[in-house]
Amino acid sequence: MDQRLHFVTLATRDLDATRSFYGALGWVSTLDVPGEIVFFQVAPGTLLGFFDADKFVEDLAGAVTHAEVSGVTLAHDVESRDDVVAAVAQMVAAGGTVLKEPQDGAFGGIFHAHVADPNGVVWEVAHNPGWRIEDDGRVVLG
Repeated sequence: MDQRLHFVTLATRDLDATRSFYGALGWVSTLDVPGEIVFFQVAPGTLLGFFDADKFVEDLAGAVTHAEVSGVTLAHDVESRDDVVAAVAQMVAAGGTVLKEPQDGAFGGIFHAHVADPNGVVWEVAHNPGWRIEDDGRVVLG
């Protein structure tokens, strides 16, 4: 199997709240099926989908009895510490909940914050001066 990922799909309890939150951040959906799923293009060749939790369970044909995102963070890297603060403010204005205020991280020399979307999906917004993202989308660590 090729080392690629095309879709990340997360179960969501409130699809309308998800639409409102990401729309308020300026995200434009690639595909939106009311009452079912909404997809956003997040990188070349990669979509992030939010699937209604009941439909998510149904799609897995009984392999799970409930769907909830846990033990996962989605990360958004920004250019500066000020950009972390600004992104967190934008997420809060869109309906997000701050779980960790912008601060120096305990690991890796980063400045970051954690914000939950209306369905509890945790985003880390970080400035990491040791990382960079190339024009072609490659992430260079260290």
